Amino acid sequence: MIHFPRKSLAKQFIHDLSGKNPISDAPNGLFLAAPRRTGKSMFLRHDLVPEFAENGIVPIYVDLWEHRDEDPAVLIAGVIGRRAREERSLLQMARDSVRASVNVGPVALEFDDSKIGKPGGISIPEALQRIHAATGKPVALIVDEAQHALTSTTGIDAMASLKSARDQMNSPSEVNVILVMSGSDRDKLLRLVNSNAAPFYGSQITKMPTLGRDYIEALAEEVERLHKKANPIDVDVLFHAFDLYGFRPQFLGNGILAALDATQGTTTFNEAILRQANETAAAAAEEMTSIFLGLSELQRALLWRMFTEGGKFRPFDADALKFYSKHTGAKVSVAQAQSALEGLRNRDDPLVWKSARGEYSVNDSGMVRWFNSLNEAGKWPPAGP
Repeated sequence: MIHFPRKSLAKQFIHDLSGKNPISDAPNGLFLAAPRRTGKSMFLRHDLVPEFAENGIVPIYVDLWEHRDEDPAVLIAGVIGRRAREERSLLQMARDSVRASVNVGPVALEFDDSKIGKPGGISIPEALQRIHAATGKPVALIVDEAQHALTSTTGIDAMASLKSARDQMNSPSEVNVILVMSGSDRDKLLRLVNSNAAPFYGSQITKMPTLGRDYIEALAEEVERLHKKANPIDVDVLFHAFDLYGFRPQFLGNGILAALDATQGTTTFNEAILRQANETAAAAAEEMTSIFLGLSELQRALLWRMFTEGGKFRPFDADALKFYSKHTGAKVSVAQAQSALEGLRNRDDPLVWKSARGEYSVNDSGMVRWFNSLNEAGKWPPAGP
């Protein structure tokens, strides 16, 4: 799907991040949670990053999920180093364009950018300070899928370094380093803020707004222009289909293509897209039910406990063991629970995520929504064949 600009949302975030909103905690860090494939990364890359640049702020973007096999700390230090090289080149070009005797920019960027955060190199906070000093501009670091940093001790250390940079470079009257952390799972992102040991303890999680009705109106207009047989599109129906697709543009796009193929005879596009969306939602729920019922009784009890406890989940405390025993009909030991939990983590499609601090969470936030839907409808737990 094409990019749908959300410039006003980017402006709103930057207003808050720059300390211009007296009741916003954003200058301490903006933590955005949004399900995967709902347009979060597209917004960060194509709306927020350009808006930072337009407002005289140096943007640095890194996606920890894109290279999740690499050490998060190395990824973060790497993008900061690349930005330092870019700024160094820009300063050199500025020097070359004026008389040699004129000093354009300080020597702050004269360091080995390949050794940031490594022995013999400067620290992450110092690198950010030097970029700020050289450019005379605030620096914004956008970390997409930031919760992935918690999967390694070095990643956690990198988060602590960013917190240190924030504390050193910002004051009540001036924001020189801006931190934006995004995550596709709120429970995982919470690990950065919700305990005394968390790097950004005390900060708040903000729900990232999904694409809204204005996006659907623009999309409907474009589909009508390209495909006359879709006319007229009922925007309310298309928006409801978008909801059923979990507000995921790519999934809606696939549904629209299938609906166009099915639009013939007495079947209208509006009927076809709604049927496609309902069938997709039902198939996804059926698949999750099948996965859940294919687990052992103890693994099902573990997931059930995770669904209900969220960020408060403690896998081996007395209450958890009682819960497992109740729902399996047999006394469960810590060793048995640990073995079952590792089994959930080590599947080809892992159902459980674990941080370097030993915190656990359901890996797919869509599965949490599936549980909540059944639970609210009074249909939990799902029945087997």
